[in-house]
Amino acid sequence: MKKLLWISLALMCLPVISACNNNQPAEDVPEMIEVELTVTPEKGNMNEPVVFEAKVTQGDEAVEDAESVKFEIWRAHDEKHEKMDVKHAKNGIYRLEKTFQKEGTYYIISHVTARDMHNMPKKVFVIGSPSEPEDPNETKHSMEDMDMEEH
Repeated sequence: MKKLLWISLALMCLPVISACNNNQPAEDVPEMIEVELTVTPEKGNMNEPVVFEAKVTQGDEAVEDAESVKFEIWRAHDEKHEKMDVKHAKNGIYRLEKTFQKEGTYYIISHVTARDMHNMPKKVFVIGSPSEPEDPNETKHSMEDMDMEEH
């Protein structure tokens, strides 16, 4: 009989306990930032400009106040990675224009930090004739070096 009483009491308290655990409404959880990285043209020519754009959004909102946007660019198999700070152009788009003096397969990673989140999409592009691409399993980028420089 005592067991039945305790079980009944526990079942009556269950809705109260579960209501206490659900104290954070779903609308308080921020949406992730999205970064759409584009390279125009994806197959460029030496000494002609290539435009890199990172369109940063959070839900339907353009992010114009990113804490940091850096583009890291390197030629396949090169140890040296060029890192550049990129400023906001308009409507959540961060843009860089650059020319290249050497043919080959290149890579770009945009390191975007905004609203306490980080996103780093990567793209491949070619200048002139492609060179041997890197093995995706062995590709290293210097995000660790960037972190060390900032701290």
